[in-house]
Amino acid sequence: MIYLPIAEMPVSVLLVLLVSGAVGFVSGLVGVGGGFIMTPALIFLGVPAPVAVATGASQIAATSFSGIMTQTRRKAVDWRMGLLLSIGGVAGSASGVWIFERLLRLGQLDLIISLLYLVLLSGVGFLMLSESYALIRGRTTRGVSILRRPARTVAHTLPFRIAFPRSGLYISVIPPLALGFAIGTLAAIMGIGGGFILIPAMIYLLRMPTNVVVGTSLFQVLIVSSLVVVLQSAATRTVDLVLAALLMLGGVIGAQFGARIGAGLKNEQIRGLLGILLILASLKFLWDLVIPPVEPYVLGGGLW
Repeated sequence: MIYLPIAEMPVSVLLVLLVSGAVGFVSGLVGVGGGFIMTPALIFLGVPAPVAVATGASQIAATSFSGIMTQTRRKAVDWRMGLLLSIGGVAGSASGVWIFERLLRLGQLDLIISLLYLVLLSGVGFLMLSESYALIRGRTTRGVSILRRPARTVAHTLPFRIAFPRSGLYISVIPPLALGFAIGTLAAIMGIGGGFILIPAMIYLLRMPTNVVVGTSLFQVLIVSSLVVVLQSAATRTVDLVLAALLMLGGVIGAQFGARIGAGLKNEQIRGLLGILLILASLKFLWDLVIPPVEPYVLGGGLW
């Protein structure tokens, strides 16, 4: 057992390492950051939602830094696009931390986080599961047929267009800034990196080539997550460094095993497994929201 000074609770080191290792395994398996799984997992372990959100961001920043180093060596980063996404993300992070702090003071943060995760996890989970089922049965869905997307999107028609040589694009700066702002806000409130939302948006909205999407996304996630950690530490003091260290250790180890096993699975199988996992997690949030707690009143110090 080890005591978490910010969360103000003892936890089993082995249990935290197993949970973070499992989340890291899933991250390596499906190729996403895993923040949208890690934060709910910490909440299920009893970690207060504010600490789970803020501390989860520190793990995302560490894993993103590792990933961006690899993508840089492959020359798979559009730095100009990443800079625009990050500018929007910085503004969104500041806005998200302000909303986070206000909800915390009003005592509504846990409820809002649970509702957001319920909607997000169930929605993404059902989409992944339905697409996986259709692909396994030999059909294509509308989500897959979008690969034959039109050459021009709204990003090509708005004003303030500039060139992005690495991606071969000439589009408006407004959609990247708006997209970065939205991801930054979600990252601050929910403790997610946002890669599982950002990557599809970059492909289908901005029409970026897939060979630079992952690296550019990691750059934006690194900037936003690092800023969220700093802002949360200063504004709400909810970053638990002891917990963050355990999460990073387990996550790095688990990701290595997940990447190796994921290489032998088909994409539709991976999406189906992740979809089931997300739906189960959303059901747990729904259960906690609907079923009355055993102890309706809890006395404690600090922020809670």
